[in-house]
Amino acid sequence: MGIVMVQDNDVRFELNLFERWQLLHGQSEVHVAWRQQRLISALAIYGPRNRRYISGLLWPDSPDARALESLRVSMHLISRELPGLLVNSGQIVSLADGLKVDLHQCLAQVRKCEQTDSNAAEDVCFSRLLHAELLPGWYEDWVLLEQNRLRNFRLRALVMHVRRWLDRGEAEKAADAALGALDLEPLHEACVGLLMHAELKMGNRAGALHAFERFRGKLKVELGVSPSDHLMQLAARIRV
Repeated sequence: MGIVMVQDNDVRFELNLFERWQLLHGQSEVHVAWRQQRLISALAIYGPRNRRYISGLLWPDSPDARALESLRVSMHLISRELPGLLVNSGQIVSLADGLKVDLHQCLAQVRKCEQTDSNAAEDVCFSRLLHAELLPGWYEDWVLLEQNRLRNFRLRALVMHVRRWLDRGEAEKAADAALGALDLEPLHEACVGLLMHAELKMGNRAGALHAFERFRGKLKVELGVSPSDHLMQLAARIRV
């Protein structure tokens, strides 16, 4: 798939913010400079916003006039190089309604999954959650805030999957979801307990104890504390 400049305005755009930044126009990847990537990403995440809001977000250390000028230049370049992507409504700036964004598709999929018991929907949702790392390698304050927000959203959704699959007796799926949640938050004690229960349902007592000991070691090193009495008692019962 080659990298092209946009010429056909009738083909819709697709923006990927997970794993790596990528803008597609039809089946082709479009080259976008870093400055324009930042503006497109901010509008994709926050939706339509006032010019001053966006300029302050992207150029927080610049005087207002200079930040607004930087925004104007970026908007001009996007409008020239990516016609149809940017919508300029006076003081409000937004992206085209038809733009597909993987972030929004993931969030919609998770919310749909919360309202249904479809195995197929759950499997798709779980796969999306595992690979939903937002703008990796970006370290601006506003990006870090959204990365953390999404990480917490993913964590809650993965724990939902663990509990749902445990209730159904799908222990292997539950263990995979618990491990995915612990990749996001290694010190999530409730998730460690769920992982231990999943391992027990699979008849793997050694695996349950290994999960406990690994968690206890991390907790001791990072926080200098021990697991809760509840988790300690669960481990003791498994040993017996």
